[in-house]
Amino acid sequence: MSADSTREAARARDAADPLRGFRERFALPRNERGEPLVYLCGHSLGLMPLAAAKLVEEELEDWARLGVIGHEHARRPWVPYHENLSAGLAALTGAHLLEVVAMNSLTVNLHLMLASFYRPAGRRTHILMESGAFSSDRHAVASQIAWRGLDPEAALIELAPVAGEDTLSEEAIDECFARHGEEIALVLWPGVQFRTGQAFDLGRITRAAHRHGCVAGFDLAHSIGNTPLALHETQADFAVWCSYKYLNGGPGAIGGCFVHQRHADAQPRTAHSGGLPGARLAGWWGQEERTRFLMESGFRAAGGAAAWQISNPPILAAAALIASLAIFTEARIERLREKSVQLTGWLEQLLRPLAEQVHVITPRESARRGCQLSLRITGGAARGARVFEALSESGVVCDWRSPDIIRVAPVPLYNRFEDVWQFARTLGDVLRGVA
Repeated sequence: MSADSTREAARARDAADPLRGFRERFALPRNERGEPLVYLCGHSLGLMPLAAAKLVEEELEDWARLGVIGHEHARRPWVPYHENLSAGLAALTGAHLLEVVAMNSLTVNLHLMLASFYRPAGRRTHILMESGAFSSDRHAVASQIAWRGLDPEAALIELAPVAGEDTLSEEAIDECFARHGEEIALVLWPGVQFRTGQAFDLGRITRAAHRHGCVAGFDLAHSIGNTPLALHETQADFAVWCSYKYLNGGPGAIGGCFVHQRHADAQPRTAHSGGLPGARLAGWWGQEERTRFLMESGFRAAGGAAAWQISNPPILAAAALIASLAIFTEARIERLREKSVQLTGWLEQLLRPLAEQVHVITPRESARRGCQLSLRITGGAARGARVFEALSESGVVCDWRSPDIIRVAPVPLYNRFEDVWQFARTLGDVLRGVA
């Protein structure tokens, strides 16, 4: 064992980490002896910010104290509540303030965006997405195609890696546009692929889409709070995300949406269509605030992405996210990304002695991945599943994705280099005992 792969080396890295204090602001899952588990599952559910409990309790107190009056007079009035989240979300997505809104869940927001931006016409009827996309994305896309009277099997292009590879090259995406660009109405692509952990150059994909006359939309579920984003600058048309992974908003947390300013500006504020490829589905919370409660039949849209709101936000679900976004504002995504690169780089280094039994399918280049490393254990899926179960029994929290992937994600807000070291050591011990 080299000097750089010991517990002492991990503790030295932690001692030099300028972000180490943020770990104390999160509730750490523990075993029956009260010891913290090795939690490497922030890509699935982020940990609870300790401040979240107080914020949720304050909303409950205001509800009990004020009832309906809380809409205007709670500590954080409930009518404009989504505005408490906008600045933090804009910073993490690289967006202007009016281009983002916290609302709904990811898939609901995706349906709203597809209603506005997917308008098949003539030859241009296809949607491009990656093969093996997260199932909810595929369900949403296929149903939107069918809703328009088209056959999803014909109108959905699913781009797969070449045989024998786990990840897609961006050259392959460019080539797909070159071959099918005149047929593609819209591309929906992940910022980070959920199974492999591969990160994509969203600016490059957007430019390729626009060169061929296609709309560029993104699922940022595994990107926001993980990798720096620049949605406004790179001219993305729309994006959606959930907030329970790297954003630490809690199970079932409120989702979010980005709509580029040019689309909101082009859409007439008193009409549901006209400046968009499709139509903006509307509800009363998308009405401008000053006339919303007049309950008039006419619609006048709120500014920016807020016009896509359907109903008032779930206050208790949004409160916890306020706590997390405050931590991100203090920590800054650029510093978190720097630590993330160090964590995953060291984890990969510690796994090299296990290379005969552990294949890292996530790209090695730091620019092509985020926090997550995806591992395939030799010996087949059944052995991989046994290794995963043994890790769980040993106090490691990671997750399993069919057919044969163990996902681990050292999150820079609350994971330590010692967590990474402990995982690699435990995995080595498990592999020696699992046939």
